[in-house]
Amino acid sequence: MLNEPVICKRIPTWPWGDPKDRRTISFAEHVATGGYVGLNKALTMKQAEIIEVVKAAELRGRGGAGFPAGMKWSFLPPPDGKQRFLAVNADESEPGTFKDRMIIDFDPQLLLEGMAICMFACNLDTGYIYIRGEYHKQRNILEQAIKEAYENKIFGPGSKLGQINGRDPHCYVHRGAGAYICGEETGLLESLEGKRGWPRIKPPFPAIAGAFGRPTVINNVETLAKVGLIIDRGAEWFKTMGVPRPAGAPPTQPASYGPKLFGISGHVNRPGIYEDNLGVKVSELIENHCGGMRRGKKFKAAIPGGISMGILSTDQYHAELDFDIGRKYGVLGLGTAGVIVMDEDTDMVAMLRNIVRFFSHESCGQCTPCREGTTWLYKMLSRIEAGMGTTADLDLLLEISGSMGIMPGTTICGLSDGANWAVRTVLNKFWGDFEKRVKPVKVGVRLPVLTAL
Repeated sequence: MLNEPVICKRIPTWPWGDPKDRRTISFAEHVATGGYVGLNKALTMKQAEIIEVVKAAELRGRGGAGFPAGMKWSFLPPPDGKQRFLAVNADESEPGTFKDRMIIDFDPQLLLEGMAICMFACNLDTGYIYIRGEYHKQRNILEQAIKEAYENKIFGPGSKLGQINGRDPHCYVHRGAGAYICGEETGLLESLEGKRGWPRIKPPFPAIAGAFGRPTVINNVETLAKVGLIIDRGAEWFKTMGVPRPAGAPPTQPASYGPKLFGISGHVNRPGIYEDNLGVKVSELIENHCGGMRRGKKFKAAIPGGISMGILSTDQYHAELDFDIGRKYGVLGLGTAGVIVMDEDTDMVAMLRNIVRFFSHESCGQCTPCREGTTWLYKMLSRIEAGMGTTADLDLLLEISGSMGIMPGTTICGLSDGANWAVRTVLNKFWGDFEKRVKPVKVGVRLPVLTAL
């Protein structure tokens, strides 16, 4: 367990405080409690030095993919005097995920400080916070926080950052329209530009041709919220938390350093958001933070990081939640660390049908394997849930899901990979639950008849 809260320093969270005491922290309160020290320190450093500190901390993206933030910043081409952008992914539309909302609700200046440091270090003169359309309250909180940041010369004319690319640095909130696909970084950029949120074919990558065809950094809310703390307290401090890279792994393989926000929902006594080290076990989150399983039921399964990551089975109760979870436990990855806990009474067929219904509804329709495949999967699972499925359907589910996604090379983005991993991991790890719900199919086999010569 962490020795002290990091992101949750000003946000009362068990075991350090009572969530009932949470309130939005103003700019003045944020500064009075040590805020913006990281930005002030960054302004005394060379831009390349800031990027090197973030790289040395091995801060990995907290939005799903876990890509090293400092490395992403270093991909930008040299400034050419024209406009460059920072796009903050606050879409948070992955079911089971609500961690970024907490930061925006209660300590939005932590995000704005990280944005300011990133914009200064990477020569980005314009920052957009792309927030999901359903976050009405959070949009208003951000607008007020940005107003306070302008009044205190973080952004706008006379900014502490100085002019960037010959322009005053500015920060804006851009609301999405409730589309899951716009959480994918290039779908987000298309929506930001006022177009339909269809993911782009890559390359070019956003660092080269992002928003409006210009170099763009895209980072998650939680990722940027950690930047000011890293600059203030140093990379080595950050690496005292979390877990190092696996034994024998090359130095080029990123580790799982630092704290992480875990959003726990489902069949636990005290669902909510908790901050702990990367590498904390599912069992520790449930027992130490959430007060155990609801109504004393037994643990059956857990989704480790939003529904697109697949599922942990009953015997994986002690799985470590770090960026190596995919390799160790047969899931897609840690994702957003939105942990959905299921007890012994959970209907796995209904649960998977509901997941696939979501992906079918949210597919943008650009790629045929995703558009048609998720629809077929949903229809088949609905048939199985209604008691009309056969054993042949189970094999067909695996065949269809295995042909969808970036990994098989059939789609542009990873939405269908999410459906793919959900179907394959739930089916393979809970095969018996599905087998009980389908009718056996007899397949005739023609055997050769041997005759005497």
